[in-house]
Amino acid sequence: MDNAVKNAITNLAEQIAARNIDDPFLVGIHTGGVWIAELLHRQIGISEEMGTLDISFYRDDFSRVGLNPQVRASSLPALVEDRNIVLIDDVLYTGRTIRAALNEIFSYGRPASVALGVLIRRAGRELPIQSDFTGMELDLHDRQQAKLYRENGSLKVNICEVNSA
Repeated sequence: MDNAVKNAITNLAEQIAARNIDDPFLVGIHTGGVWIAELLHRQIGISEEMGTLDISFYRDDFSRVGLNPQVRASSLPALVEDRNIVLIDDVLYTGRTIRAALNEIFSYGRPASVALGVLIRRAGRELPIQSDFTGMELDLHDRQQAKLYRENGSLKVNICEVNSA
């Protein structure tokens, strides 16, 4: 794991643990959020199985960009009702992924609370959504994007230019 990502995950774990959330239920958003949630789950030492969300059907740009070719089933092995959920994603940018994730969570029931943890927070919010826990902040231009990827079992971040067509 590259050092920046490793430090950011440690930072996230420390922030979440310091909050002393009563009986937290960790939920990762596919794909990068699940990778991070798995690492946090072990670092924090949560005994209950974590959940995963695929928000493909909840996205507001579904009609424009089409269905993600790798749609996965969401898995919430614990009841959502009255739980303290810690939602994990890789990059918080516009807030639209988080809005979709909240919609899906609420389709399972009404949690007591939802806190948001992200590996990377960057400017450019389109919705009034902020993270409660942040691993690192990146100052990127509008035409850049941060992508989390796995290489040989290690998590890395790639900063790349976005083509506008």
